Amino acid sequence: MAKRFPALEAAHTEFILKQRIFFTGSAAREGRVNVSPKDVAALRILGANRVAYLDQTGSGNETAAHLRAHGRLTLMFCAFEGPPMILRLYGQGKVLARGSVAYRELLQAAFDGEERPGARQIVILDVDLVLTSCGYGVPLFDYAGERPTLTRWAASKSEAELAEHRGEKNVSSIDGFPTGIQESHEQAHA
Repeated sequence: MAKRFPALEAAHTEFILKQRIFFTGSAAREGRVNVSPKDVAALRILGANRVAYLDQTGSGNETAAHLRAHGRLTLMFCAFEGPPMILRLYGQGKVLARGSVAYRELLQAAFDGEERPGARQIVILDVDLVLTSCGYGVPLFDYAGERPTLTRWAASKSEAELAEHRGEKNVSSIDGFPTGIQESHEQAHA
């Protein structure tokens, strides 16, 4: 049976921090729904109703486009080990552009000023609903380790090469919605 909460409680935070992966779900009013896996190591719980994650450069930037278009964002955590549970955080999200004052301040405050290779932006979720459900249908998996491929790829690129990649691959969603990354880059470096 699903249970609703207006904010994260201590048990929810404990559960989230034990997970290795979470999934983002976003959509504009029209177009495709996007679901992306993320590393929990990139996530920070900023308060009972606010979380953030340091987003890395990837092959697309759907979440940023959807947040710009509509703002809805859901994060989902599943127990792949131990007692079953699914936990979802619902709310409104926003993107802090890399290089902006807000990005630098949150990077310092929540991430000890450390950027992972290929850091692209910080995504913040203002949580208005926490929902837990049984998770009985989630299979058990053994954790084998992190894949170093994305970090290795980003670390092999210069800032100029990463900016070029973002300019080619991260400017709009697959439905053509702008992500704002180009404008954000120009403003941060003006």
